[in-house]
Amino acid sequence: MKKKLYVGNLPFSTTENELRELFEQYGATESVAVITDRETGRSRGFGFVEFDETTSAEAAVSALDGKDFGNRSLRVSEALDRRQGDGRR
Repeated sequence: MKKKLYVGNLPFSTTENELRELFEQYGATESVAVITDRETGRSRGFGFVEFDETTSAEAAVSALDGKDFGNRSLRVSEALDRRQGDGRR
């Protein structure tokens, strides 16, 4: 079963390839995305990594949450489903 992770507090210079390399140590990734600003194209400092297997995702969270990456302490957790928001717009 696939599991998507939120990765926060990324250095603004992080590329999707760097993020993939960091997370693939824990299992095969389905997709990797660094979120960018629509107007400037600059990284917003967070992204998402989707794993093929739940156990790989859990191992990545355990190993990487709080880990130093580019002089920043990563925040890694299970991504919340946007469709399950609080209903406010």
